Amino acid sequence: MQEPSNTYPRASFFRRLAAMVYDVLVSVAVGMVAAMVMLLVLVILLENGVLDKGTSEHVSDVIQQSVVYKTLIQVWVAVWVLGFFTWFWKNGGQTIGMRAWRLRLFSTNSKSLSYGRVLLRILVSLGGIGTLLVLLDFRNKLALQDRIAQTEMLVLTKDANHHRSWKELQN
Repeated sequence: MQEPSNTYPRASFFRRLAAMVYDVLVSVAVGMVAAMVMLLVLVILLENGVLDKGTSEHVSDVIQQSVVYKTLIQVWVAVWVLGFFTWFWKNGGQTIGMRAWRLRLFSTNSKSLSYGRVLLRILVSLGGIGTLLVLLDFRNKLALQDRIAQTEMLVLTKDANHHRSWKELQN
């Protein structure tokens, strides 16, 4: 099998941006569901006296006034959103938005994508700002996160984007 970078072109900025918009919508939904689950758990624990409500009568007042509870919810949501990206990138190289736009993440070295490299990629992307480098590096079309994590984002053909082809495209 040929190397993926020799077979498929690297993704343009606008194609990456379209996939990012799609993925932001999905990750917001993931975050909302995660927050709802954590809020439900907190409400049950507070209403049943497992956690102390203090002098507040309503659970919503307790959660809104507590830095600990608000931080717990935010960390919980962040873990789930990061988990969304890391799991999809590690297991198949594509998020839902990337699949819709026929993009796939590949390693540019001989090592397969590990959770560590995927997390590094997320952190150095600076919330997607690192993708702006693709506009400046129009020849190589590599984002900041691609360079640092030694990955590349390629545009697949319709056939290669089908899940049956994933085994052939393993990193």
